Amino acid sequence: MLGVCYYPEHWPESQWELDAKRMVELGISFVRVGEFAWSRLEKRRGEFSFEWLDRAVDVLHAAGLKVVMGTPTATPPKWLMDEFPEIAPYDADGKVRGFGSRRHYSFSSDVWWKESARIVEIVAKRYGEHPGIVGWQTDNEYGCHDTTVSWGKEDLKAFRRWLRLRYQTTDQLNEAWAGVFWSMEFNSFDEVELPTLTVTEPNPAQRLDFWRFSSDQVAAYDKMQVEIIRKHAPGSWVTHNFMGFVSDFDHFKVGDNLDLASWDSYPIGFVEKFPFTEEERNRWAETSHPDIAPFHHDLYRGVGKGRFWVMEQQPGPVNWAPWNPVPKPGMVRLWTWEALAHGAEVVSYFRWRQAPFAQEQMHAGLNLPGLDEWSVGGLEAMQVAKELAALGPLPQGEKASVALVHDYASYWASMIQPQGKDFRYEELAFRWYESLRRLGLDVDFVRPGADLSGYKLVVVPCLMQVDEAALTVLKNTDAVVLYGPRSGSRDRHFRIPENLPPGPLAPLTGTRQTQVASLRPGIRDTVSGLVSGAAIRWREYLQTTAEVLGKFENGDPALTGNDRHHYLACWPDEALLSSTLTLLANKAGLQTLDVPSHIRIRRRGKFTFAFNYGSEDWTIPVSGDFVLGDQVLKPQDVAVWK
Repeated sequence: MLGVCYYPEHWPESQWELDAKRMVELGISFVRVGEFAWSRLEKRRGEFSFEWLDRAVDVLHAAGLKVVMGTPTATPPKWLMDEFPEIAPYDADGKVRGFGSRRHYSFSSDVWWKESARIVEIVAKRYGEHPGIVGWQTDNEYGCHDTTVSWGKEDLKAFRRWLRLRYQTTDQLNEAWAGVFWSMEFNSFDEVELPTLTVTEPNPAQRLDFWRFSSDQVAAYDKMQVEIIRKHAPGSWVTHNFMGFVSDFDHFKVGDNLDLASWDSYPIGFVEKFPFTEEERNRWAETSHPDIAPFHHDLYRGVGKGRFWVMEQQPGPVNWAPWNPVPKPGMVRLWTWEALAHGAEVVSYFRWRQAPFAQEQMHAGLNLPGLDEWSVGGLEAMQVAKELAALGPLPQGEKASVALVHDYASYWASMIQPQGKDFRYEELAFRWYESLRRLGLDVDFVRPGADLSGYKLVVVPCLMQVDEAALTVLKNTDAVVLYGPRSGSRDRHFRIPENLPPGPLAPLTGTRQTQVASLRPGIRDTVSGLVSGAAIRWREYLQTTAEVLGKFENGDPALTGNDRHHYLACWPDEALLSSTLTLLANKAGLQTLDVPSHIRIRRRGKFTFAFNYGSEDWTIPVSGDFVLGDQVLKPQDVAVWK
């Protein structure tokens, strides 16, 4: 189904009924409201005005629309910030990040927790039993605008409290952080400071704990909201709308609180956010890279335990990237169908009408600003609605044949101590996903330690710390497994394992790492054997008892195989990654299809979908019963067949 984000407080009340009528005419079923409305709901402390929102929800419900209510905590009002300035977050330089936009709060402020619980309880009590409200969204886009981590007094106080619970004594803390190094030992938890504003690199173990703490704060804060909502709205589901390429908190832990995950899909905007080459950015400027949205669809399906929405779908140009091109005709339709192909229950567009005011006035909507006139994206959404109605209910998706183990803590660890300037976990994971999709394979994302039964191929781009749960499932899986660089290279206290990397994985891989080299741009180490290509960015020196499947130029092992377990001792270039994954997919008995760089395939139940991000036709190399499109797939078009 389709949905839309709507802000009745932005428009005259006389407009609401017409808006609701036109939503239904377009084919919209769900409407999200309320997530930025705190100042209108509570103008001053205790001075509430809910009547306008009551009427808005009633209007939408009367039109046959289902409402998703957002809690308004992403935008604490000015009177609250003035009353409690300690709510505000701080940057790493110790400067306050104040009122005037959004997300201006610290997850660690005790006052903020109390105020959040208060407003969520009031809103949930009022609307928890409303027949038109079917679901709830907590807050809005945790972590967006670099707001996971805060560096103020409230954060220091909460961090010290977290450390006391984790370590109990300073002796254990000093041991865990190797405080003897550079005389960094503490005699009291009250001596601990935040790991910033140091002369040179702060203690990496301390930094990792501060990142863990900050991530835990997000999950705990979300859980507080979810518990309140469930108490007052027992018949409704609860979600949160995550953002793309935000990795500084563990989304799986937040997902544990939720009934389903959702995310905000801005494929073109994220081209500028991700570290693509300039050539790639220019190539995909008007369509997005073919794997940006799918990477997140599959990730959040995993975070949501098999269920996810796109809560905000880009319907045209956005306002917040360094450059904001107009999507090529057909892309809004393509993105919508692609989300559905990956299992989205609902694709909801942001927003209903382009705002002619404030920060987002250059952000497109389904309607032009101030007018009852469809935008280009609105017309494409209407086309999807008609196609969905003709196609009928989509079947449930099935488990993919490939699992990608995705680990947020490995992102934190690689950011803390990259060793090479361009070693970035998020980019490595994306490139492995991209290569799998270029082989026509469907991919599930799983967290470390999750059940791997039923998968034929498991890829682990980088798992720096391998805990007991992760090790157990990796030992027991029947799948072919590939581990990437730096896997098993640190223990939970950010130390090199006693048996050297890959630490706990060594008995599975039959490898032992003695040195690592970070490679400057332009330096390559050619790999040959059963695979071919080159190492870039990162190269490891291994001793091994396993079979050597690929060798570096000097004869050292680059790819090893020990029964089902394989280790790739470098950051592979595109050719090496593709040949490695092809080799192991064949070993796992998977059928691959080498698709062009601008084409992607996805399966959902009995349907197979194809998407063309390029500028040339592609003839689909299968015969089938086409229910949408045909065998010649035009640029920016979609085909679906049984």
